[in-house]
Amino acid sequence: MQADTPLKRQNGISDSAGADSRIVRETGLAARIAAIAGPVAADLGFDLVRVRVTGRDGCTVQIMAERPDGEMTIDDCAEFSRALSPALDVEDPIETAYTLEVSSPGIDRPLVRRRDFERWAGHEAKIELAVAMDGRKRFRGRITGLDEASVDIALMDGSNDKARIALEDIAEARLVLTDELVEAALKSGKARIRDLETGDDIPGDDPEDVTPGDVTPDRA
Repeated sequence: MQADTPLKRQNGISDSAGADSRIVRETGLAARIAAIAGPVAADLGFDLVRVRVTGRDGCTVQIMAERPDGEMTIDDCAEFSRALSPALDVEDPIETAYTLEVSSPGIDRPLVRRRDFERWAGHEAKIELAVAMDGRKRFRGRITGLDEASVDIALMDGSNDKARIALEDIAEARLVLTDELVEAALKSGKARIRDLETGDDIPGDDPEDVTPGDVTPDRA
């Protein structure tokens, strides 16, 4: 789910801290944009997931966000985009023309908070460290456990070994798109449909009306 907003800038700063603040942080220009986007997201009841600046189409600022329960509808993306644009105008962190894209994290999502590892326990993840552990920085494994400071994974390299990784050492982590992950996402979608049919107030659009991945709504 994605809202695209073409913007023109000329010249421009952490998402809000808290008990479940992000453990994975940006650097450079992306960090300055995250410092603007985080408080705006929090004011709307959203959590900032990730900011990335790419050279696509000249310059594109990609921002992922979600509600604390993991939901993020097209309308949510558009609302965040509308609120964030004037904040970026004021801070003016980018000197060139760029396109702002606001989206949900998607199925094979980044893992940026402790709760993400807890929520997706049992699924495969790719983890890259800021500093090497036992001579390696990249790990792929199934999330098997979590405590206050570290995550345990069962390595998928045929060794049957396990690794305990300090959360503070993680530079980047994301889920691996597997059949099990897709099945879990489909089950979650069906559960939301049942809740809507029974009248429960569940945030988010009917999954039958939303295509997984990036969806560009009409611009406001």
